[in-house]
Amino acid sequence: MLHSAMSCGACPVSSSKQTLYDQYVPILQRALSSAVAYLQGMEDRPVRPEAAAVDALESLRGPLQDAPESPEVILEQLDRVGAPATVAKNSGRYFGFVNGGCLPAAMGAAWLVSAWDQNASFWVQSPVAAELEATALEWTRELLGLPRGTGGAVVTGATMANFSALAAARHALFARLGWDVENDGLCGAPELRVVAGEEAHPSLSKALGLLGLGRSRVVRVPVDGQGRMRADALPHLDSRTILCLQAGNVNTGAFDPALELIPAARKAGAWVHVDGAFGMWAAASPASRHLTAGFDQADSWATDGHKWPNSGYDCGLALVRNPEELRAAMSIDAPYLVLGARREPADYTPEFSRRARGVELWAALRQLGRSGMADLVERTIGHARRFAEALRAAGFEILNEVVINQVLVSFGSKEKTLRTIARIQQDGTCWCGSTVWQGRTAMRISVSSWVTTTEDVERSVAAMLKAARE
Repeated sequence: MLHSAMSCGACPVSSSKQTLYDQYVPILQRALSSAVAYLQGMEDRPVRPEAAAVDALESLRGPLQDAPESPEVILEQLDRVGAPATVAKNSGRYFGFVNGGCLPAAMGAAWLVSAWDQNASFWVQSPVAAELEATALEWTRELLGLPRGTGGAVVTGATMANFSALAAARHALFARLGWDVENDGLCGAPELRVVAGEEAHPSLSKALGLLGLGRSRVVRVPVDGQGRMRADALPHLDSRTILCLQAGNVNTGAFDPALELIPAARKAGAWVHVDGAFGMWAAASPASRHLTAGFDQADSWATDGHKWPNSGYDCGLALVRNPEELRAAMSIDAPYLVLGARREPADYTPEFSRRARGVELWAALRQLGRSGMADLVERTIGHARRFAEALRAAGFEILNEVVINQVLVSFGSKEKTLRTIARIQQDGTCWCGSTVWQGRTAMRISVSSWVTTTEDVERSVAAMLKAARE
């Protein structure tokens, strides 16, 4: 006797092909209804979850039960208990951690990707995933103004993008020295040196640690008053050096002077890597493209799709001028693998099994187009400048030059600034985080979402000023 959707609680893991439709459809319909209600209620709830909602998560913990559970019950629990404990990032008033929103096309594509259940490692496993990932990479290359022939991979985020690109750098430099690092490892290998600015992002340090190049062994270059690497303080470089530049300081949004630094590195035979998690996307707008001048002369780049392009989580991009160097660092072979003449995504990424996240990036870029991407960059930069203008007019100190979407504001002393940030977060109108930059405690405003409107900015400014007065 066939199990119907009503009886799937009794047999929730049935694999009968005759009942697959009946098992999936009610759950997807329930998920759609819950997701729509969640998005519709976004404007009427605090950006941060209420304390009671967070406490209620305890009901979802505990030991795993013995018997299977009905999918309907699971979805009901997630909707009732899980949804209220989320951070309302798609509200348009979330300004923390340089997090973008999720475009409708990307969100819809994510649902399809889950339904398709593709393993995006090899072309034979998913032609659509392989082809759309390659297309999205090429579109990204064009938007960022990188050299023709540049290739790479779609990974989880900037940390893995840095890791992947730096693995290509490690391979290339060791290969020049006659050392096969992938097979022979680092023990007894020639010494490489990494040079980076004092304010390089921690994800770069993590990637270097994972690669065995060392976090504490990095030669740190002094920076200026905006966090830009000082060209006059650049140490001696040679063909055993990886120079890591930053396109978009995580606090100030500032760009290292690539036009001065990269020619010096190229003359020395060093590899130049760019951590451009969000800043590289400034190249997509004619109004801000000048900020990325010279960065196209680097050897590798790391950026995020889930920041300015708003493709949703998770999505990062590792790009390498000569993609064969990335392939040499990442590829592997085995008798059971069916490899063809086409590009095989797994040859360029740390993972074998991987979600078809390139489809979501493809959808986001397709929705935006060139003009939409430019507008998103310009609009969010404009919002950031409005924040700076309003807070400065109210008598508070803006610590950085607002060149892109980052604003640092001090409300006075360290204690007052932290109290003000806590009040803003507690109020729930918007959400901003704290940071310590060049010895100053500040609130960091990161405007990255396509959802943010002028009204969102004005509401948030009013909440910030009210918190500061209190």
